[in-house]
Amino acid sequence: MSIHIMSAPCCWGVDDVKNPHLPHWTSVLREAAEAGYQGLELGPYGYMPLDIGTVSAELDKNHLRIVAGTIFDDLVAAGNGDNLLRQTHEICALIRQLPKLPTEEGQRFAAPYLVVMDWGHDERDYAAGHSDRAHRLSPTQWNTMVDHIRAIAELSWKEYGIRTVIHPHAGGYIEFADEIDQIMADIPHEVAGLCIDTGHSYYAGMDPATWLRKYAHRIDYVHFKDIDRTVFNTVLAKRIRFFEACGEGVMCPIGKGVLNYDNIRQTLIDINYHGYITVEQERDPRNKGSVMQDVKVSRDFLRSVGFN
Repeated sequence: MSIHIMSAPCCWGVDDVKNPHLPHWTSVLREAAEAGYQGLELGPYGYMPLDIGTVSAELDKNHLRIVAGTIFDDLVAAGNGDNLLRQTHEICALIRQLPKLPTEEGQRFAAPYLVVMDWGHDERDYAAGHSDRAHRLSPTQWNTMVDHIRAIAELSWKEYGIRTVIHPHAGGYIEFADEIDQIMADIPHEVAGLCIDTGHSYYAGMDPATWLRKYAHRIDYVHFKDIDRTVFNTVLAKRIRFFEACGEGVMCPIGKGVLNYDNIRQTLIDINYHGYITVEQERDPRNKGSVMQDVKVSRDFLRSVGFN
C-alpha cells in the first residue's frame, strides 16, 4: 500500500464553528505537525480562514498540506441549495490553490477532496446508531438531497478539478446500510466517490471491512476512527445526540477501541487502496487535555500495524 495518514480538526473538538470553546486554528496546525502528521483537513466551513495567503503561510510554517475541505450541512432542505454551492465555491477556490500532496500510483483522484456530509436534523441526531427507529426521508426529500450532492460534485469537479466524496455520517440522513446503498445507486462514480468512515460504519451497525470491500470500486478516500465499546453501549442506551456521545468519550484513539485494524489494513491491501486516510476522534473541545497524547497514540499505533 502507498498510504499517507492525515489528521483532522475534529480531533481537537472542532465540529461546530459556533462553539465558543474551540482552539485557534493555528494551534491545531502546530499540534498536528508536532504529533507527526504531514497534513490534515480544513475542518468545518468557517473554521479556518478562506484567505490563501494566510492559510498557506501557516501550512508552510508547520510543513503541512490540506487533504480535504468539508461541507457539513443540511443537504435536505430545498432552500439550502444556494448556501451549499456558495460553500463549494469558497472551499474549492481555496484548496485548489494550496500546495498539493503527492498522488500515488493507483490513487484514483488527486487530493485535496471535498467531503460532503448531511447534518442538522434533530430527528436523526437523536437516532444516531439506531436504524430501526430512525426517520427516513420521503422520496421527494431524498431526491432533493441527491440533486444537491450532484450539484456540489459537478461544480467542484468541472470548475475547480476537486473530487467530491460522499461521507455517511452518524446522525445525518446518509448513515445506515439502506441509505448508503441508495445514494450509491443514485449518484454514479463519475459524479462523486465514497468516503467510508470506519467509526461511523460501526456506530451505524455495520462492519467497516465489509463495507470497504462492498464499495471498493467507489471508495476514493477513507476516514479512520475507533470506538470505546463500553461507552458505546452506554450512549446507545440513552436518548442522546451524536456529538453529546462524543463528549462522553465514545470515540477513542485508534487501537484502543473495538475496531480490528489488522483486518481493516488487510482489507485495504486486498482492494488495492492507495492514497490518503484521515484519523479522526471527535470530542468536546473542553476535553482538550488528552488531545496531543491521543493523536500521537493513534499515529503510533497505525505505524505499528503497517501504516507508514
